[in-house]
Amino acid sequence: MSTSAPAFLSPFEALAEYERRSLAHAAGAPEQAEAPGLWRGIGFRVGQRYLASTIGEVNEILTLPAIAIVPGTRSWLLGVANVRGSLVPVIDLKDFVEGTPTQLTENSRVLIVRQQAGRVGLLVDEVLGQRSFADELREQAVAEDDARYERYVRERVPLGEVLWGMFSMAALVRAPEFQQAAA
Repeated sequence: MSTSAPAFLSPFEALAEYERRSLAHAAGAPEQAEAPGLWRGIGFRVGQRYLASTIGEVNEILTLPAIAIVPGTRSWLLGVANVRGSLVPVIDLKDFVEGTPTQLTENSRVLIVRQQAGRVGLLVDEVLGQRSFADELREQAVAEDDARYERYVRERVPLGEVLWGMFSMAALVRAPEFQQAAA
């Protein structure tokens, strides 16, 4: 609010001003700014694999919410969760890709991803925060060597001692088998 603004605002004007300021300083806005030569993403772990997806693909990170089981579905569809009034299917990403369920720990998280039909939650072993990969690192990328992941991982990029798979959430949610959760 500028110093020339009136001291008293109507409740509607105060809310509109609050919304304007919130949108101007939205969480994640600096991370979404273009930085030439730098790829930024959210790092996470699925089993022993280190993966990263672009910041734009991951809308939220949650602790595991209460889940209602949906009968007649594949094992990797854990059920649906109520996330701020919306029902969101929760998928065990490791079980979907590898066929082995995730062992829940205090580090387990759910990544909320937007898809064409709404949002979906992906259970992962751990979220490791933002990761940045310079073009020089990406030039050292190697191909995905695990057939189970190659549809979703374009390349694996070295950062420190870890090879990070660049995981495409868009490829995941478009996969026909991902859209067919019925057993």
